[in-house]
Amino acid sequence: MFKLIRNYIFWAYERGSFHYDVMVTAILIFMFASPHFIDFKDRPVETVALHASEVLVKEAGTSGSSSRFLYQIRSDDMNGASTDAERRAAILRVIEPISGEVSLQHYEAVHDAQGKTIAYNAWVLR
Repeated sequence: MFKLIRNYIFWAYERGSFHYDVMVTAILIFMFASPHFIDFKDRPVETVALHASEVLVKEAGTSGSSSRFLYQIRSDDMNGASTDAERRAAILRVIEPISGEVSLQHYEAVHDAQGKTIAYNAWVLR
C-alpha cells in the first residue's frame, strides 16, 4: 500500500497504464470541479487609468445599430466640474478627441475605499 501511494506521489507509473489514467482523471476532476466548491477569492480587478492623460475604453455591446462603449475618465480630467451639465460637457470634451462624435447615454462616479470620487464611467454610443 505504501509503495502504491509513493508511486502516485512521485508520478512513477508509465503513460497509458491504469494508475496513470487514474492520476490524470483526478487532476482533471480537481481542475474543473474545485471552482464550484472552493472559493479561491478570484475576482476581476477594477482598473482605473494610471495617468491623468489616460482614458480606459471597454466595449459594452451594441444598442440597435450603434456600438456602445464604456469610457473611464479620471476625476482629475474633469476640471472641477460640479453640476451635471458641467460633468457631461467635461466627459464629452475628453472622449470626442479620442473617438469622434459620440452620444453620452449616462455616467456614474467610481469611488475608492474612502468614498472619494476617483473616476467617472461614461457609457456612450458611437
